[in-house]
Amino acid sequence: MATYLPVALAACSPQKTELPLTVSATDSEGYQSIGTLEQLTEKGKLLSKELAIGSVLVIQKPDNPQEVIAVNPSCPHAGCSVNWKADQNAFICPCHDSKFAADGQLLEGPAEEPLKRYEAKLEGKTILVKAG
Repeated sequence: MATYLPVALAACSPQKTELPLTVSATDSEGYQSIGTLEQLTEKGKLLSKELAIGSVLVIQKPDNPQEVIAVNPSCPHAGCSVNWKADQNAFICPCHDSKFAADGQLLEGPAEEPLKRYEAKLEGKTILVKAG
């Protein structure tokens, strides 16, 4: 019976599970990968809630799809998450219809401030956002 004790204890012990990382580690310059240009082109936008700086919404620059723009998707008016509307080249807040340009600048209120922008770049086909 004593030989079964370690097996019984191991079976009853809580198991440690590791969650997969969805975002790569920060590089030496403080950038984090959030996806590829191919994914962005396919989806029209990329949203990551996994960065150290919080949520980031990335779009392709309307006049140059080889450049990217990264903003905090929280509307400064009431904190609702804005949506990218490519047909209008604008971020629209679904709560109160505040409208922001592709670069995050305020176009129409009730918000009184622009969306916060983050430094973003393409390295090859990988989209990197400054994480800090």
